[in-house]
Amino acid sequence: MSKKNKPEEKIVEFALGRENYILLIIGFAIIIFGFILMIGGKAENPNEFNEEIFSFRRITLAPIIVLFGFLFEIYAIMKKPKEIEEK
Repeated sequence: MSKKNKPEEKIVEFALGRENYILLIIGFAIIIFGFILMIGGKAENPNEFNEEIFSFRRITLAPIIVLFGFLFEIYAIMKKPKEIEEK
């Protein structure tokens, strides 16, 4: 009788934990939201200047939100995942 070698089950481990990936998605959504806030301000007539392009939302608020999103992404990557308890 010959013993059949059963292949050992390989446990696939990702570089980051599930919580990290969720935080990465949230950070990506924050960045997209910031870029959406930058949209607009186009003049209907190209010969006219529209002051709306210099609004607080486009010049100050949106870049701060995008920067926060990138900082949040760094935090999401650097956060140490919780250890899985072995049974």
